Amino acid sequence: MMPLSLAPMGEEHTVVKLGGNDKAKRHLADLGFTPGEAVTVVSALGGNLIVRIRETRVAISCEMAAKIMV
Repeated sequence: MMPLSLAPMGEEHTVVKLGGNDKAKRHLADLGFTPGEAVTVVSALGGNLIVRIRETRVAISCEMAAKIMV
């Protein structure tokens, strides 16, 4: 298990759990990051990540990506 911020680009991973406070967890869940969901890092630019989840591309900060365990 590792944070999404350390996941290699182009590899599909599965969300295992979410960290952070309740507000952060709720925000991530609203974006589609729920345990069991497949996620792929598409690119990393300027400290932010673009990830593909549920057939959608989402931009998140490195700090938020560190709270997503895959």
